[in-house]
Amino acid sequence: MRHLGGDRFIVESAGIEAHGKNPRAIATMRKAGVDISGQESTIVSAAMLDRADIVVTVCGHADEQCPALPPSVRKIHWPLKDPAKVTGTNEEIANTFAQTRNQVEERVRELILACKPGRRGTSETRPQIVQ
Repeated sequence: MRHLGGDRFIVESAGIEAHGKNPRAIATMRKAGVDISGQESTIVSAAMLDRADIVVTVCGHADEQCPALPPSVRKIHWPLKDPAKVTGTNEEIANTFAQTRNQVEERVRELILACKPGRRGTSETRPQIVQ
């Protein structure tokens, strides 16, 4: 979202659980020209959700375990395969990471087109998104 949306959005990345950095995810994103090596695995907080306009969940577990959201927050679920849980050869796993990356990119592009500037009740013009 940061890479494709630029400064049009305020983006925070967090999950239900912290898993640490995944070297395969870093390598897969690097191949697409995106450096995520400096990002940390963060657990979503109530403060993040309070600031959010949109929350995007990307796997069934996150969707099921997502905390209750304020009524003004829009939740979007993208039912994607978690590539970190895939087994197989190195090539099969790498292909799954790449497929998931491409699916996320496609959905992010759609979300960018669908988002309109303006934050609820404030003068902020960049939507706040928690992924």
